[in-house]
Amino acid sequence: MDAERKIAYFSMEIGLDDAMPTYSGGLGILAGDTILSAADFRVPMAAVSLLHRKGYFYQRLTEDGRQIEEPVAWSPDDFTEPLPQRVSVTIEGRPVTVRAWRYDVRGASGFVVPVYLLDTDLEENAEPDRTLTHYLYGQDKRYRLSQEIVLGIGGVKMLRALGYNNIERFHMNEGHASLLTLELVDEQVRERKDKAITTDTIAAVRKQCVFTTHTPVAAGHDQFEMELVRQVLGEHEAFTLNGVFCCDKTLNMTYLALNLSRYVNGVAKKHGEVSQQMFEGYKIDAITNGVHHRWACEPMQELFDRHIPGWREDNFSLRYALSIPCKEITAAHGVAKRVLINEVNRQTNLGFDKDILTLGFARRSATYKRGDLIFTNPDRLRGLAKEVGPFQIVYAGKAHPKDKEGKELIARIVAASHRLKDAVKIAYLTNYEMTIARKLIAGVDVWLNTPQPPMEASGTSGMKAALNGVPSLSVLDGWWIEGCIEDTTGWAIGHNHRHGPDTVDPAQDAEALYQKLEHVIGQFYNDNPKFCSTMLHSIALNGSFFNTQRMMQQYVLKAYY
Repeated sequence: MDAERKIAYFSMEIGLDDAMPTYSGGLGILAGDTILSAADFRVPMAAVSLLHRKGYFYQRLTEDGRQIEEPVAWSPDDFTEPLPQRVSVTIEGRPVTVRAWRYDVRGASGFVVPVYLLDTDLEENAEPDRTLTHYLYGQDKRYRLSQEIVLGIGGVKMLRALGYNNIERFHMNEGHASLLTLELVDEQVRERKDKAITTDTIAAVRKQCVFTTHTPVAAGHDQFEMELVRQVLGEHEAFTLNGVFCCDKTLNMTYLALNLSRYVNGVAKKHGEVSQQMFEGYKIDAITNGVHHRWACEPMQELFDRHIPGWREDNFSLRYALSIPCKEITAAHGVAKRVLINEVNRQTNLGFDKDILTLGFARRSATYKRGDLIFTNPDRLRGLAKEVGPFQIVYAGKAHPKDKEGKELIARIVAASHRLKDAVKIAYLTNYEMTIARKLIAGVDVWLNTPQPPMEASGTSGMKAALNGVPSLSVLDGWWIEGCIEDTTGWAIGHNHRHGPDTVDPAQDAEALYQKLEHVIGQFYNDNPKFCSTMLHSIALNGSFFNTQRMMQQYVLKAYY
């Protein structure tokens, strides 16, 4: 029953369905996987996000790699149920009515975790307010702050209107939902019939909240000038509590969550350490991310069903993948690879070959992810392709509409693909989303990842690849520090960042990449038993551990207890 739900999970984006553009990338996909595992484990959870009627954006690329963004057209009533309840939040002094659409996430046992997608596109709202839940991460800071008011304050109010009065933990997945703490403070003041916010009020709210931070870069944390906050949200007694609700002249959503949470975690061991250094004085734990078994492609699922019965219910049992015959895993991967190669050729007409080593690189296009690192020395790439063995690369990823550098990165990759077309075929697939991701993570032979340490909080695409027997060739950062066993689950690029300070030299990293790539190419073509062993170990060691079953158990024991 809804009244028995104890956990409220708040996230600005949640990847629920291939045809629902309610996410932009890794944060949203992780949220969807988290909710799925909560449903599998019968965790008494309800989730809250925004509807995003226009989505993040639909991506097109010009011939020279310039990104063009278009709204996403979809019909919420094809996937979700509109609910009659209405709540109101105040934005710029105006009451803004909020409704919710319900989407049920059903677990393996039939247990349902309801997801409530908040929507302000109602006739009674002023025209600007009707668009507040249209675009994910859209427009300016005023728009973003308004969205976060709807998510945090409106989300708590909506849960109460729906009868969720026994919530014990409010889980903020990133700082976007931090304003829910403000609504919880107001609830405490009303319940206690206090005339002002007291230390007991703060303690009661802190007892209810947990916070997961995903961003190891200061610029990635939402901050709003208090002048703007007062214009949009209005005056509030909490703003006088410097060091709790605001810091000097800025409302930092991360600090707000840190100050009002009983438990805080980063999303990989390294990220927990980085976050602890960023936010001294706070205790920050680490729960490494995982992925849901929905990311295993159909051929792999059929293979696991034959050799590891019950693997969906117990992902840890994937350690028995080591007993799968090489011939069978190679055949299953071959089916997935043909699906990807057909998609690449359909989109690009480049003539990709299923017998050639295929690298995959699909991430949000951000400069720190260094998608163009492999092109540092084009002649070296040509030499590898000619002297060691042929290879081809599939790229995908969107740049935020306002990220000029991210857009330029895409253009540089496309330009490099034109220059190298005589030696290495390079495809850039457009509109990277869940459907394309499924084909990519299962169909490539090696997953490439080249972030600038220590800026990769965790990364989950390599985990999805591992679940499909695809090893990673990656810089040691994020989850890969924990997942890499050299030449067993994949290969490390550059320095070992497990211990000591991070030093970044792009030229050195590029050279290390070429050296490891030469090794991988040679192994792929000349030592099939060893390459096959690496595929199997990717599943047995990484697929069995870096999953949301293990992750959810840790949240239940550490954060939700």
